[in-house]
Amino acid sequence: MSKLDYYQVLGISKDSSDQEIKKAYKRLAIKFHPDHNQGDIKSEEKFKEVKEAYEILIDPKKRSIYDKYGYYESDTSSGYSKDRYNNNFYSKSESSFNDIFSDIFSDIFNDNRKNSTYKGSDININLDIDLEDSFFGSSKDIKINILDKCDLCNGSGSKYGKNSICSSCEGKGKIQIKQGFFIIQQTCNRCKGEGKIIKDPCNRCFGEGRVKKNKLFSINIPLGINTGEYIKICNEGNIGKNLNKGDIYINVKIKSHSIFNRNDDNLHCEIPINFSISALGGEVEVPTLNGKIKLKIPSETQTGKTFRIKNKGIKNYKNNNIGDLLCKVIVETPVKLNDKQKFLLKELGNTFIGPNGDKNTPKCKTFFDNVKKFFNNLT
Repeated sequence: MSKLDYYQVLGISKDSSDQEIKKAYKRLAIKFHPDHNQGDIKSEEKFKEVKEAYEILIDPKKRSIYDKYGYYESDTSSGYSKDRYNNNFYSKSESSFNDIFSDIFSDIFNDNRKNSTYKGSDININLDIDLEDSFFGSSKDIKINILDKCDLCNGSGSKYGKNSICSSCEGKGKIQIKQGFFIIQQTCNRCKGEGKIIKDPCNRCFGEGRVKKNKLFSINIPLGINTGEYIKICNEGNIGKNLNKGDIYINVKIKSHSIFNRNDDNLHCEIPINFSISALGGEVEVPTLNGKIKLKIPSETQTGKTFRIKNKGIKNYKNNNIGDLLCKVIVETPVKLNDKQKFLLKELGNTFIGPNGDKNTPKCKTFFDNVKKFFNNLT
């Protein structure tokens, strides 16, 4: 049993009309919707309260009971179960808004409930793209299996392209049954709610009006798109029984790259440098996705040092900001040395021994001083 003041939750008066209730719900639902406030528990709870208030006040019978007794007891404590919330609202942001507001906008757009029911299903597919596709933008041709209109019967499902109106429901798809003082409306059993009867089914679609097709689509890959985002193709999904099509959602994943890793709009890479450049400084050639550039390495650069190169990352298609390229240098230990190289390195190493060499290797000196203190404290 909820003791919320539903009028206060929606910010309306007790004599508000249905239109005012819908308007208040629309405003607050958008404000507190989880897709706009991910991770915000307070907004999530507020959203549930707003939806609960709307479901009670928009129903004349429930509102009458609430106005009379100050509460309305439903089958669930919140009027909005957790399972339904998780299943409906985190699949796709755009779909979730459509689900919530379909009832609100029906009177504005003259939405036909029967047509909405028979809209074709959406199609979800995965598309792996190269990092270069995201950096430059591109287009790809892909084939997608869809349910499309049967060309033989033009989607009617009938062999001759015409259907008979159901005599039981007179084409309405619903019949009314009187039980005592009540009249109950239910789906017509004869036509299964279609309002029509197919006497001679099409030989290709067998009365469905739809057939499977492998259709070619040319997909534009937006510049800057990232893994986890999707491309929506409106009204190209599976066709419904009323010939209205669903949508296609193409879920994008960027394939791993041999040089770069992407983090938001920034690119990361590791640049190996030799011991000489690390100690004395110099220039190295750094790859970017649109060419090579020179990077100055200062003397005494340690391994793991990261250099940021501005505006060499990915351009964000939402705000046109350009990310950076972050280059982490890795000092490479030389391998397969010849005799001369070994001799020179030994000579160099000898100069690091003793008090005069401590200044050349400060980290080594600090480490071994700490080791000495550690063991001294044990005795």
